[in-house]
Amino acid sequence: MNIGKLADREIKKALESLDGWSMAEGRSAIHKSYKFKDFNEAWSFMSRVALLAEKMEHHPEWSNVYNRVDITLTTHDADGVSERDIKMATEMNRF
Repeated sequence: MNIGKLADREIKKALESLDGWSMAEGRSAIHKSYKFKDFNEAWSFMSRVALLAEKMEHHPEWSNVYNRVDITLTTHDADGVSERDIKMATEMNRF
């Protein structure tokens, strides 16, 4: 998988098909807030994402407060958004 930084136009095009994802403010990263019914659903989602992250060897920046999970994706080795981030965001939206 490409770990080079994507151009802004490539990121914008990818975001068109990623429901709820947007550019993070002030950096080359993408962000989404997921809201669930309760803490249990949020934790279940985070567990699935954790397994995906290990499989992809690509780990999100995230936080959880009760039923909300905030996620930011960027590829530190690429110094910005890469195909890895787009693929991970796509998989998360499928969950």
